[in-house]
Order: sequence, then structure tokens, then C-alpha cells
Amino acid sequence: MAERKPIESWLTDMDGVLIHEGIPIPGADAFIKRLREARKPFLVLTNNSIYTPRDLHARLNRMGLEVPVENIWTSALATAKFLDDQRPGGTAYVIGEAGLTTALHDVGYVLTDSEPDYVVLGETRTYSFESLTKAIRLINDGARFIATNPDSTGPSTEGALPATGAVAALITKATGRDPYFVGKPNPLMMRAGLNAIGAHSESSAMIGDRMDTDVLAGLEAGMETCLVLTGVTRPDEIGRYPFGPSRVVESIADLVELI
Repeated sequence: MAERKPIESWLTDMDGVLIHEGIPIPGADAFIKRLREARKPFLVLTNNSIYTPRDLHARLNRMGLEVPVENIWTSALATAKFLDDQRPGGTAYVIGEAGLTTALHDVGYVLTDSEPDYVVLGETRTYSFESLTKAIRLINDGARFIATNPDSTGPSTEGALPATGAVAALITKATGRDPYFVGKPNPLMMRAGLNAIGAHSESSAMIGDRMDTDVLAGLEAGMETCLVLTGVTRPDEIGRYPFGPSRVVESIADLVELI
């Protein structure tokens, strides 16, 4: 195997890597601080499309993690970038929260339920029968189906919550149409993020807590991959996958010395 270039840029997942159920994971603050002191290009990524980067900046700041707005990359931003590239100035019927609607407005999209170019499904805590029915009918009438991410569940203090992937499956069952998922593990989200910070995959690393999204996305984007054991994937599950991370560490704290 060819020797990789030194890591100059870092991409890291948020939940399960930097924070867990609203609490910073030990070492996360030191990792972010070291990145900023070393002036290394970095991005904090999340498949969650509910919040805007400004929302997430404030949320992380309250936890003592100083992450600038421009260093946050969400599946909502990636989805807006993808749609702007595909059909500039298009129209969309959106099921989602401010993170997604704001991102689409910012690229000049018009949100409508009248013959939209796309139906865009994102995360929300208030999925309604009415909105899902509308989405199904619009897709049946010819709208293209886009989803921000394929995650079937999301975390909460009370347990798992149904997420975008699960709701997308419902719409697919009713329409016979599969969505195009923009978020992880689609390498499109990673490459768009790398472009946003002027980084190259050959000298970048992706840190995540899930083999099926974070590690896979980093691998397919050509990056070095680091799996932390503070989130979803357990040590005994790693070997079940036909691919592996470049390295496995207990937590983000073990990566500070690599910056």
C-alpha cells in the first residue's frame, strides 16, 4: 500500500465524536483548540439537517467547544449545494426544519407545493400525515425525490427517534421511487466539504463513530479514516464490515497528538 501524505486537514462527525447527548466528550475541547492553534483546515460534520450552522455554533459554544460557523458542514448545506449545481434557481417542496429551509433559501430556491422540481425530505420532530401525503402525491406527479441523509434513527435522551431514512422508506413504499441521499455515506457530501475548506482528500482524515456512514464516507472520498469508540459502533462490530478504518482509537482525545 502506498504511503499516505501527512494529514493536513481534518473532518470530524459531531454526535458520538465531539459530544454525546448534549455533553462534550473528554478531549473534544483540546482537539478543537489544537486545530485552531495549528491553523489546520477542519470541518465539523453532521447528517442532522434540523439546525443551521449558526445554531450549531451557539450550541457547541455553550458546551465550551469553539467551532466557527464557517467550520460547520451539515447535510442541509450539502443538499442545497447539490441542488444549486443540478438545477440553479429551482423549486422544492420541503419537509424539514430551519437548517434545511434556510440553506435552500440561501442558494435561491423557491419553496412551494405547486409543481416543484424536487421534494426534499429532511429531519424534523413534527412529521405530519398531511405533509407526507403531499410529498407522495407530488412525487407521483413527477417531482424528483431528494433526502438529506439515510439515517434511519437519531439519538435522544429517551432513546432512538425515527429519522430521515425511515421516513424516506415510507415515501418510497408509497411511490415506488427511491430518493437520492446527499448526506453521509455519500462521498459527495465529503468532497463538497473538502472543497469548502480548500482541502485535498489525499492529505485529509475523517473521524467518526459509525462504520456504516462516517468511515464508509471517508473511505469512498479517498481520505484516511479514524473510528472512535465513543458512539454507535462497538469494537466487536468492526470486523463485520468488508472494509476497515485506517485506525481505531478509544476517543477523540487520542488524536490530539496527531495534529
